[in-house]
Amino acid sequence: MTYVGAFIMSDYYSTLGVSKDADASTIKKAYRKLAMKYHPDKNPDNKAAEDKFKEAAEAYEVLSNTEKRSRYDRFGKQGVGGPGGGGGQGFHDVNDIFSSFGDIFGDFFGGGQQRRGGSSDAFRPRKGSDLRYYMDVSLVDVKNGSEKEIQFDSETDCDLCDGFGGLEPEPCIHCNGAGQVIHQQGFFQMARPCPQCRGKGKSFKESCHTCNTSGRINKKRKIKVNIPKGVSDGNQLRLSSEGEGGYRRGPAGDLYVEIRVKPDKRFLREGQNLRTDVSISYLQALLGAKVKVETLDGQSEVSIPSGSCDGETLKLTQKGLPSLRGDKLGDMLLDIKVKVPKKLGKEEEKLLKQIAEIKGENVGSGKKGKGFFGR
Repeated sequence: MTYVGAFIMSDYYSTLGVSKDADASTIKKAYRKLAMKYHPDKNPDNKAAEDKFKEAAEAYEVLSNTEKRSRYDRFGKQGVGGPGGGGGQGFHDVNDIFSSFGDIFGDFFGGGQQRRGGSSDAFRPRKGSDLRYYMDVSLVDVKNGSEKEIQFDSETDCDLCDGFGGLEPEPCIHCNGAGQVIHQQGFFQMARPCPQCRGKGKSFKESCHTCNTSGRINKKRKIKVNIPKGVSDGNQLRLSSEGEGGYRRGPAGDLYVEIRVKPDKRFLREGQNLRTDVSISYLQALLGAKVKVETLDGQSEVSIPSGSCDGETLKLTQKGLPSLRGDKLGDMLLDIKVKVPKKLGKEEEKLLKQIAEIKGENVGSGKKGKGFFGR
């Protein structure tokens, strides 16, 4: 994925330490790494770590959402925040973060839900992330529509262990399947991730070597995408359930295919209309002619009216592009370019002088530096 946007201050990509074209999986992994590093349970009474924890959560809240990320890439924090361009939803309390991203913390702490008094299950199904794919299409594709096959890598549950990272799961005997253990500190009780199962609440009789206990593998995927007629640069096609695979049999995310219309050196697109230059001789301009012009459907014959001038525009109706809202075609606009020769043959010059005499017009000698053709 590629994105456009200028950022004056430190941006969300820098906060997570990823590039602006990072995919959803990379962004999630970067956030999980930072969240683990600065998690309040690992950094008690550390205000600096808590601030970094909140900053990472704010960045992830925006970049993990396809629509918010698109606005952020175009307009920066002002495009996704309230007054003053505050960015994401702005987490003021770490419990807000656990409330929003409990699934992620469950993967390595098992503690997101416990902070709100509930029990955590790191193995519950979760939806996979949405993915974005950029597709280049031609003006011919825009005119006629097309079907294209795309190939991309997508993370999904391991086929052998169904995303659990191990085989034959059973409740962790150290925490009785809770995923956490309670530590007493004075009058306070603090929940810590179970060191035995690392907050998962389960243990396995055998590790899965296919995914190296991660529960996730990368797969190459091929799917066909139907490009509708009339698409424009920046249009997005949403393919439901074609994104990243769900976690532990959860539903897959969606795939967003963003259209990029490739420039065509023959035509300039103006909405549904196409514009192109048509070069004709000065005699064709004077006397009129029929000439061949290029269109998206091949060559078409067009009549040049006599007396046409350089810069005039002719129109071929319904030789342009359709709209997404209907099949009515735009027009092909032909800009006339009259070619005037720099040199004339003797016979041609003689005939033109005779015409000038008939019309009673004073013309130059035709020598270099004198007269119209001399210039």
